[in-house]
Amino acid sequence: MSIAVYPGSFDPMTNGHLDVIKRGVRIFDHLIVAVADNPAKASLFSREERVEMIREVSKPVKNVTVDSFDGLVVDYVRRKKCHVLLRGIRTVSDFEYEYQMALTNRTFAQDIETIFVMTHEEYSFISSRLIKEAASLGGDISSFVPKEVEKWIRRKYGEGTKARKKES
Repeated sequence: MSIAVYPGSFDPMTNGHLDVIKRGVRIFDHLIVAVADNPAKASLFSREERVEMIREVSKPVKNVTVDSFDGLVVDYVRRKKCHVLLRGIRTVSDFEYEYQMALTNRTFAQDIETIFVMTHEEYSFISSRLIKEAASLGGDISSFVPKEVEKWIRRKYGEGTKARKKES
């Protein structure tokens, strides 16, 4: 059985992330979505909230497990007896960053491969950072995130996001 790990901070999960999950399960028999904290980013949601959010959104997608981890992703992948990391690419700048990360991971673990999939072009400009910024200012983020995630975000930022959406 082919298994891949799709790691990330997913803060919050976007339609682009969901697109990568759906593409991943078409390629692999099983996909583990692995949630981690990114020390370089301030998280809006706790790791536990992000795991719960992704489980809720990915429930209709078969062969997906949602988990969390600490430490090096290659160590986590080995613990899961897996040899593939799945990463989504939106833009050229994503590729440069992901390429550096893949080479670094290869230095730590030559037996683990990184596979890149391009997100659908309609999601190429969506980032968790921009979604959080728009939501905090009351912007309508409904086309950027699954409806379940939009509810989580509204609860975090208050009903201001809902009020703004009704005005437009």
